[in-house]
Amino acid sequence: MRLHRNLCFATVDGLLLIFNEGKYADKVVQQLLKRDKRWGSRDRGFVAETTYDIVRWKRLYAEIAEIKEPFSRDDIWRMIAVWATLKGVKLPDWKYFENTPQRKIKGRFDELSKIRKIKESFPDWMDELAAKELGDKIWSKEATALNIQADVILRVNTLKTTKEQLKAELFDLDIETEEIPNHISALKLAERGNVFTTEAFKKGYFEVQDASSQLVAEYLDVEPGMRVVDTCAGAGGKTLHLASLMENKGQIIALDIYDNKLKELKRRAKRAGAHNIEPRHIDSTKVIKKLYDKADRVLIDAPCSGLGVLRRNPGSKWNMQPEFMERIKKTQAEILNSYSKMVKSGGKLVYATCSILPSENQEQVSKFLASDNGKEFTLVKDKKILSHVSGFDGFYMALLEKK
Repeated sequence: MRLHRNLCFATVDGLLLIFNEGKYADKVVQQLLKRDKRWGSRDRGFVAETTYDIVRWKRLYAEIAEIKEPFSRDDIWRMIAVWATLKGVKLPDWKYFENTPQRKIKGRFDELSKIRKIKESFPDWMDELAAKELGDKIWSKEATALNIQADVILRVNTLKTTKEQLKAELFDLDIETEEIPNHISALKLAERGNVFTTEAFKKGYFEVQDASSQLVAEYLDVEPGMRVVDTCAGAGGKTLHLASLMENKGQIIALDIYDNKLKELKRRAKRAGAHNIEPRHIDSTKVIKKLYDKADRVLIDAPCSGLGVLRRNPGSKWNMQPEFMERIKKTQAEILNSYSKMVKSGGKLVYATCSILPSENQEQVSKFLASDNGKEFTLVKDKKILSHVSGFDGFYMALLEKK
């Protein structure tokens, strides 16, 4: 691999925005990729992957480079020098790389790799919390797994096509896919690539959705003709999956406190050919109360720390603060208590998060079941997914039934 000056400049600019101004990595990368129309897919790939790589390993690279935040432009160049040295990329004869101590970099890496929170690049508080909740041994394995770049996983939209048909159509475009055991609608790309420009995507034949995330809608045990409420629908990844499982029959009420996300859901639903979705903006408690005892199925894909999806959102570990954890756990408990009232007798509820922490998962469910409202429910089953075991995102889901 050769380093190109304009691609490195773009990466430096992006990293300064992410590290010093707290901008979201995915939004910054999106903007960077529009910077030069002459860039080919390999150029854009370099900018995106290098930016994410340095965000992922920020702590390790900063410790090796002996720099501290807020980072100067020269500091970011030092981090790129560390990244290149450890990746075996030859440093060009540019002023930014003058006197780069490559032997010292490798020595510092060997030395710092003995300390997990630096080796795996996590803030102190996050490393301590995860080790406390999961145990040292499991957290060490999970921390390593959460730093592996996520595969691109597609969810086949069975309202429009089949897995076999989509596989064949993509194969004709030289996009090879693999099936994933125990994931009914999932296809994994054999090689990373941009699938959003394909006709198959434009025609709504698939969505990009991690394999673990695809298990949530299936866990809800929906049937065509039911009334289902997706309470934290967002832009609708799981809502669309529910629509396909219900064969467009029945009603899905998609709720969210963010109206702009529901507008995105409408656009995605149109492309997917999902006609049984009714978005409703939660602008007051009345929206929730109107649905009490009305739903056959309720999905609570609760807001959470997102520690299970750090493979695809590495920047979130640097933006999150310890106090956020207490706030989010309080929110989860409130949502579970309030939204569970929508389930009618004999109906079912799934509580899910993309977190790996028991305090956001099993402990929330246990506390709810011990509460006055929760005593009406029984736990049917739950599932904990860890990245180092599955190879996919960390997730949790619990199926509860109302007596």
